[in-house]
Amino acid sequence: MAERAWVVLALLGAVQLLRLPLAAPQSFIGINYGDVADNLPPPSSTARLIQSTTISKVRLYGTDPAVVSAFAGTGISLLLGAANGDIANLASSPAAAAAWVAAHIPASSPAVSTVSIGNEVLFADASLASQLVPAMQNLYSALPPNSSIKVSTVHAMDVLASSDPPSSGAFKPELDAALDPVLAFLSKTGSPFLINPYPYFAYLSDPRPETLAFCLFQPNAGRPDAGSGLTYTNMLDAMLDAVRAALDAKGYKDVEIVVAETGWPHKGDPDEAGATPENARAFVSGLVSHLRSLAGTPRVPGKSVDTYIFAVYDEDLKPGKGSERYFGLFQTSLTETYPTGLVRNGTAGLGPAVAPAQAPTSSVQPAPALPKPGQQPQVTPAQQGSAAVAGASSPCAPGTATARGAAVACPRHSSAQSSRTFSVLTIIAGLLCPALQMLI
Repeated sequence: MAERAWVVLALLGAVQLLRLPLAAPQSFIGINYGDVADNLPPPSSTARLIQSTTISKVRLYGTDPAVVSAFAGTGISLLLGAANGDIANLASSPAAAAAWVAAHIPASSPAVSTVSIGNEVLFADASLASQLVPAMQNLYSALPPNSSIKVSTVHAMDVLASSDPPSSGAFKPELDAALDPVLAFLSKTGSPFLINPYPYFAYLSDPRPETLAFCLFQPNAGRPDAGSGLTYTNMLDAMLDAVRAALDAKGYKDVEIVVAETGWPHKGDPDEAGATPENARAFVSGLVSHLRSLAGTPRVPGKSVDTYIFAVYDEDLKPGKGSERYFGLFQTSLTETYPTGLVRNGTAGLGPAVAPAQAPTSSVQPAPALPKPGQQPQVTPAQQGSAAVAGASSPCAPGTATARGAAVACPRHSSAQSSRTFSVLTIIAGLLCPALQMLI
């Protein structure tokens, strides 16, 4: 009897070992917490929701004290945002920056990893471009002594003039006057280059099955880069390596890249191809699997790029196309919009399951049903000789104005996951063999 009880305990221990990798937070996975909505849960509920996941970082677009304080004691670090409207004041004097730091950066908890001065400033408001670096410098100088907080600004992929193939990545020459001082500041202070790559918008410009597979981390023939001899199997890696090539060409190989936003909408207008729950689920789960594999990109292998997924919730008050309002990984009921692989131990979230919300207007497509367990969206792999393989003539070349989106990725086991599973099975065998011998 005792021997059988020992076997049961060994099996239970083995199950827990298999669950551990899913329960541990990953330092390279973050999420954007937007608030352009009128139906969001309290910040404390959102902080508790994120704690139930393996997400370890949160990007805020502002410094609302109620939101910031909700993350105190959670172990989750924050990327805070100073709005574009704050730039002129921050640039005006060191005293103004010191006042901003005193008012908005917590003395201890929660930890702040980075402050982003503005969002896509070089395109959102050209008049602020000349004030951007003075604002960044003043705020950096106002930080406490020995602070580890980085200061940066977020860019759109439109800063690239060339990106296809990725090895040809180069910044737009007309941005040199504004961008060069930013890059010099980032290099001097050890701060990251924040970028918003969205493979979804790339797919919108070229909605072929092979493009979808490439954007969603699904099996495809790959796109060779003749300039580097590397082959790309997903759009996000191609986008990031185009940015890396552009930074390297400027002499800033030391500046790290961080993905400030990337995601896929689960609903959109009739003319927004691919905005479905199946595709959103495939992209996010594929992205998470890719990051967890620690494969990195072809140009920079072996290290996952810190990535903030967009976004925690749908934002029903955002203007623009329908898809802008439907990037949420979670519903306001604190349940997952679709399975993401981010919730610890495979649970579905904190709240009770609720029926899917109806589309608010007739201009938005109804959400199709999610695939049944084990069923994957059908996507035709890229064929040899197609634009998806060559990559040269595709309008969704990474880094172009149309290449700011995301794509569907089917969940798949990475090599790292397979290796980890093998190691766990070896441990299980070591636990069970003696027990089985006792029973024979």
